Amino acid sequence: MDIQKMIFNTLGGLALFLFGMGMLSEGLKKVAGNRLRQLLEKVTKHRFMAMLIGAGITSLIQSSSATTVIVVGLVNAGLLALRQAICVVLGANIGTTMTAWLVGLATGLKVMKLDLYAMPIIALGMVIQFAGKRQRTRHIGQILLGFGILFVGISFMKGAFGPMAREEGVKNFLAAIGDNPILAVMAGAGITVLIQSSSASIMIIQVIAAGGLLGGDPDLAFRVAIPFILGDNIGTTITAQIAAFRSNVHARRAAMAHTMFNVFGVCWILPLVLTGWFATVVGYITPWSLSFDTMGLEIAAAHSVFNVTNALAFLPLVGLLEKVVVRIVPTRKGDLQMRPVTLDRNLLATPPVAMDQARREIVRMTEAARDALEDAVAAIRHDDRAALKRVAGKEDTVDDFQTEITRYLVELSQQTLSPEAASELPVLLHTVNDVERIGDHAVNITEVTVRKLDQRLTFSQSAANEMGRMRDEIRQMFVDILAAIGENDLVAAERALEHEKAVNKMQIEFRRSHVRRLGEGTCSAMVGLLFVDFVDNMEKIGDHLTNIAQGVLGGLQWEGKTTLEPAGADAET
Repeated sequence: MDIQKMIFNTLGGLALFLFGMGMLSEGLKKVAGNRLRQLLEKVTKHRFMAMLIGAGITSLIQSSSATTVIVVGLVNAGLLALRQAICVVLGANIGTTMTAWLVGLATGLKVMKLDLYAMPIIALGMVIQFAGKRQRTRHIGQILLGFGILFVGISFMKGAFGPMAREEGVKNFLAAIGDNPILAVMAGAGITVLIQSSSASIMIIQVIAAGGLLGGDPDLAFRVAIPFILGDNIGTTITAQIAAFRSNVHARRAAMAHTMFNVFGVCWILPLVLTGWFATVVGYITPWSLSFDTMGLEIAAAHSVFNVTNALAFLPLVGLLEKVVVRIVPTRKGDLQMRPVTLDRNLLATPPVAMDQARREIVRMTEAARDALEDAVAAIRHDDRAALKRVAGKEDTVDDFQTEITRYLVELSQQTLSPEAASELPVLLHTVNDVERIGDHAVNITEVTVRKLDQRLTFSQSAANEMGRMRDEIRQMFVDILAAIGENDLVAAERALEHEKAVNKMQIEFRRSHVRRLGEGTCSAMVGLLFVDFVDNMEKIGDHLTNIAQGVLGGLQWEGKTTLEPAGADAET
């Protein structure tokens, strides 16, 4: 046995499989677009329907992780309750078994030799992706390309494990693990955690079992493979736990729910596996006779039976599971700041009070945007990579605030409002949009920072000092804007406008000093471009803050005000 060739083919095949899965999943998500999110929002009111939608979407995009990300985003935005999210994730467990069926077809020697067609599929996908004129067409090419690469990876894996089937030592080792179901469950979980993909670990078990490495008798090999499959279902939840460890409370609760019903599912189904009942049921419902040619399909069927049975068993207990998860995963300090907490829909019938609640949340949204900007400036001035990573999360928080506050204000607009409240509503909506754009500009600054770090560039001391001055001016402007919104402080709003004038002067002054540094040779052209990008983004942030100040000075009224025209705001305002 050529050990080197086996190792290289195994690693390369696994890498190709994961890469192909990633391309396939990404292409499918791009083709589907926002329809998946809209579908989840509309049809998840009933728990059984939510489970079916979760299964369908995951089957479509070939990624339970992607489905979970969508679900968590909807929970954060207030569009989906945790109970509904749990139902969708239950369905995602079912949908993720579709990959195992594809692998089962590819590993079957007499069922369907899909791996033979991998190369023409790759060629076709490449042509469509590069020659397609429409974006949707190119995404379809990406899907085909990922599909073909996936099966090339499986083919390499089959070739790598083939010679091992003739090695008695390898077979004895795997058989020894298989003889101990608990150890096999742990091994399956370990493989999944190691390679961070449940689809890939299931594929490995399918290829190993189909190659005869789990025993010379097909029935014995299948029974040995089942505990590995159960372990895979535990391992994939550990991966989710790791991913959610530093996320918000909703992501952590969704991950914990996933872990609980998979671990408990393995616990109650494992006795059926030990007594042989589980394998008998799977064999009874599959229409083909068990052989090494159909081993991949048989394992895919067992994977589906486990997840479908487990989902149906837990579906009536979703309410209880939700309560348990909330108790197990408490809110951490700072979690409440991740989303609006005072937008009580019961107050919509009392518009003045509801309007006040909305203003409170706009203040918190503005604080989140300010914090994102502080991190962005710290990142670019001091090469602070930790601050750089925090900006994206805080900008997501700002986006969540925008979604929920906007929805609340739209619902409020459907109530009977006084003329003053009716005039105030559009100003608040524009304020929310201005704050969201500030978060976008903070992200723009992080993109400038990434270019600076990648090219190992350094600002001159005078440029760094000018960036600090501009930061201080914007920082004070935020102080005044927060006071203006939260306390309706007209004096603070006037001060904010004065700061904006200073920011505009700085933009002109700093552009001139940049040209001077270029002439003196103290600054390179590339560094100068980054500096100008930073200054322009800060000036646009000042414009958005000015729009907010003008809204406050106008008594949050649009009519009869000349000062409410955006003061130099960029075209995206």
